[in-house]
Amino acid sequence: MNRQCPFAIDALGGDVHAEAARVREQGPATRVLLPGGVSAWAVGRSADMRRLLVDPRVSKDAYRHWPAWISGEVGEQWPLAIWVSVQNMITAYGSEHARLRRPAAAAFTARRAAGLRPRIEEVVGELLEDLAASAPGGAVDLRTRFAHELPTRIVFELFGIPEHSWGPLHKIINAFFDTGITAEEAQRNAADLDVVMADLVAHRRRHPGDDMTSALIAARDTATDPRTATDARTATDPRPATDPRTAAVDAGAGGGAAGAGLSEKELVDSLILLFTAGYETSVNLICTALHELLRNPAQLALVRAGLASWEDVVEEALRIEPPAFYGLLRFAVEDIDMGEGVVIGQGDPILISFGSAGRDPEVHGADADRFDVLRATRGQHLSFGFGTHHCLGATLARLECAVAVRRFFETFPAASLAGVGELGRVESFISNGLRELPVVLGPRASVAD
Repeated sequence: MNRQCPFAIDALGGDVHAEAARVREQGPATRVLLPGGVSAWAVGRSADMRRLLVDPRVSKDAYRHWPAWISGEVGEQWPLAIWVSVQNMITAYGSEHARLRRPAAAAFTARRAAGLRPRIEEVVGELLEDLAASAPGGAVDLRTRFAHELPTRIVFELFGIPEHSWGPLHKIINAFFDTGITAEEAQRNAADLDVVMADLVAHRRRHPGDDMTSALIAARDTATDPRTATDARTATDPRPATDPRTAAVDAGAGGGAAGAGLSEKELVDSLILLFTAGYETSVNLICTALHELLRNPAQLALVRAGLASWEDVVEEALRIEPPAFYGLLRFAVEDIDMGEGVVIGQGDPILISFGSAGRDPEVHGADADRFDVLRATRGQHLSFGFGTHHCLGATLARLECAVAVRRFFETFPAASLAGVGELGRVESFISNGLRELPVVLGPRASVAD
């Protein structure tokens, strides 16, 4: 196949691993079509991705480096527009990225995440008690009853999200990752998100607490002088002041000194990024780890024998089924010669296949599709990104998964999958996880066990 002739990415993620293998086979980068007819370069080899993810010639700022977005050729009507229209650290470039990441990193430290272990243990214990009481020895959907509930409670408590917002946010987040929805559905979902987020920020401004939302609000508000309110981005933002896509940002601006504060939109978009990624990533990861051990009892036996740790399980689960399969989008600031006759042109969008890196045979060998907790390369994945955009929530996600999986198999040592055959997966080429995980719990372990 000619890699200059694009093939369409499956919007519903029907077989992402076969698709990733196809991308790898085409060379260092190959043309693909995204939902909505947007053309991009897909990169699927681990070495090429690692190189691009630290290359200063690669940006995530569509407003500065994607000509089709700047001109309006691709706009808010694109079903995936929210992935590039948000203004937070994940879409920022250079010094702007450092400015937007700084307050989030200060609030979301590895130490703070590690300090959540007692609460994680407590919530896991409560969920396991509920499972044992409501379905003694019976079949349950572990995604709904366990994997979903743990990060919901932890992340939403961490961000101080009031319970009345939990249901609406779950619905919005699910649609956020549904890459098969129409443009109209996507725009309606974005509008719903605006309403919920405005309510959350207003609530936390009235009732600040020891949570990350309050911390970020404080970082934004204390850096804002109402007498000289300016948007911290305006000094370097190349977009015209009349661009309607900047209106919401400029109207709510107040960043203080250049490089210091957050505009109101940047505050909201940073919150969206942090708790959306924190929730979806953990749900998918916990489901994958449980599923792989349930269908590979010999691997579970290695852990029980002390030959592998629960942390090894987490890393191998991250490698074989990254919670997010593709990362979109990045843009070439200038022409990038990828080798083998492939040049990504200035302004071209780039699709990074994190899921492909985990099964790259050049890194993980010919059996890269096999789950193996003793695999020497289990930690050599890109499931939390790489370089400046490495995920701030990686420590928390790993901790949640390790505790959840350990405690589950300690409580239900004879648990088994309910039924046979392949399980359905979420309909997305970005989010990568099981739609359900039906399991027969079996008898609960006795205290003596």
